[in-house]
Amino acid sequence: MGIVLSWDDLKEKLDSKHNGQKIVFTNGCFDLLHIGHVTYLKEAKSLGDILVVGLNSDSSVKKLKGKERPVQNEMDRASILSELRSVDYVTIFEQDTPEKLISKISPNILVKGGDWPVEKIVGADHVLSSGGEVKTLSFVDGKSTSSILNKIKQL
Repeated sequence: MGIVLSWDDLKEKLDSKHNGQKIVFTNGCFDLLHIGHVTYLKEAKSLGDILVVGLNSDSSVKKLKGKERPVQNEMDRASILSELRSVDYVTIFEQDTPEKLISKISPNILVKGGDWPVEKIVGADHVLSSGGEVKTLSFVDGKSTSSILNKIKQL
């Protein structure tokens, strides 16, 4: 089970406790957790020793997904994510993208879902220039928060 930390506390923890371990970073809204998320996070964790999840803040989700989102607030989403066995740390970011967060923690591996081409992954340039790797992982077709919400609306 993971821990929810501020950026500074996360950086300090990674520097002091996990020196030399392979850090994997991913980010997203994770609004309604579903099997696509769980599969993706498990695969991300398998690439390294520590999995850090950058979680879009409520205001960031609204900008990305519209005024009706997120369904769950950022602290609930962070707490749920932190309870997953594959997730070591969760940190919330307010910006539109996690670029500053990625630069701050400099993960060894940056991952996104298979629906993201590597050249469009925010922070890829920083990770690659630091000698890290950028990967796209499996995407579970038909499993998304939007599809769940659409199904609920049809009930």
